[in-house]
Amino acid sequence: MTRSSTSPVPASTTAGPTMAGPVAMVLGSCVSLQIGAAFAAQLFGPLGSWGVTCLRLGMAATVLLLAVRPALHRWDRAQWRGVILFGLALGAMNGSFYASIARIPLGAAVAIEFLGPLVLSAILSRRGADLLCVLVALLGVSMFGVESLTGGAALDPLGVVFALIAGVFWAGYILASAHVGRLVPGHGGLAAAVGIGALAILPLGADGGATGLADPHLALLALGCALLASVIPYSLELSALRSLPSRVFGVLLSLEPAVAGLAGLILLGQPLTALTALAIVLVVAASIGITLTARRTGTTASETGTAPNDDSVPDGRTGGEAERSGEGSVLATPIG
Repeated sequence: MTRSSTSPVPASTTAGPTMAGPVAMVLGSCVSLQIGAAFAAQLFGPLGSWGVTCLRLGMAATVLLLAVRPALHRWDRAQWRGVILFGLALGAMNGSFYASIARIPLGAAVAIEFLGPLVLSAILSRRGADLLCVLVALLGVSMFGVESLTGGAALDPLGVVFALIAGVFWAGYILASAHVGRLVPGHGGLAAAVGIGALAILPLGADGGATGLADPHLALLALGCALLASVIPYSLELSALRSLPSRVFGVLLSLEPAVAGLAGLILLGQPLTALTALAIVLVVAASIGITLTARRTGTTASETGTAPNDDSVPDGRTGGEAERSGEGSVLATPIG
């Protein structure tokens, strides 16, 4: 799951056929993000979830730093402090998410993780409609418990805890991303934060990361994961935001739990039961509801991650991996 940040990009309100390309880019970003997560799951055996996270973030940081080339020596103490906090939240979000999908199905993990930005949105907006959407999402997540009580497959409790932790850090990522977006121009803050995130989880992932680098086959898979879960979604979403209304963007990213469920079913052979599908549908509906009922002024995408107005970049994961795109936005789909 990789979420990323960019400066706010004014979105055109043009409708019609011209939106087909940007819409396809956002959907392609969601698909790429979840395929990247499925790739990562294949590496958990030899490298461990933290090793995969460390290696993937390190490779993504290398690509982004080479592409962006931020003027790190010109940053002041406040900028560095903001970027470091951003990187710590990013690393913890991605590490917790991967630890979660190592134990529970991908669709369930993404649905549970979405509680983080949804709750943050309700807290910041203080509106009854947003609180109702959070309750709908909680009802959806409770379906996983109902399934286990009715004889279905129970989720690993530790996996659920890691998904909830990832959601908390996703909310922190959103706030830190918005702060860095105000302090650091361009995309340099994101590039540096991804590197800091990789360093932050190095104590937990060093052994696995070293194993991956020593094996050309594993290193190639990890590079594919870094591109699919970080670089490609970031690039696609940034391009889409240049012409796609931000509210439409937010609604499309709300489909991520559904995409994750399908990716888990098709790529990992994870069953998608009726109750699991209902849980995902309720979380998606809650996310769409918060996006569509967002005020055009007040709470911005850089603050909420799920309730953008039409003049700013919405907060996605990855998202992820989010990592997602936009200083002040989450690309969870949370880079992650």
